[in-house]
Amino acid sequence: MHDAALKLDDFLPFRLSFTSNLVSDRIARAYQALFGLTIPEWRLVAVIAEGDGITQQAIGANTRMDKVTVSRAAIALVERGLVERVPNAGDRRSHLLRLTASGRALYEQVAPKALELEQRVFGGFDAARVEGFVAMLREIDALAMAVEAEDAG
Repeated sequence: MHDAALKLDDFLPFRLSFTSNLVSDRIARAYQALFGLTIPEWRLVAVIAEGDGITQQAIGANTRMDKVTVSRAAIALVERGLVERVPNAGDRRSHLLRLTASGRALYEQVAPKALELEQRVFGGFDAARVEGFVAMLREIDALAMAVEAEDAG
């Protein structure tokens, strides 16, 4: 795939990171300007909105954000009254995070804007190409996790 010499701009892990940061930074500016949310805060709101309560540990696993980032975002969202901590009947050592009515209202405002930004970035590609790209990203996720597990074992 590559010559023996490493050229950073052609190094696939760098390309993934660079492109991800470029898209995330654009979206982050919109979330901050419109809703006062950081990217981690928005990710928490979005993942919490998908269910009826989730632990911080599960959020970290689902988003690949580290514990400190998840904790800081959760604290900020609780302080803003967008998220509440409720007892976790399944594990009394942890709490579940749920959106408050205000958090749900914010989500309902932000989600369409997020989808609009996604469309602005990816709308120039036909649907089959985007589906193939997403499928390849998921395959890369699985392969990277397999390498991680292999290195840990």
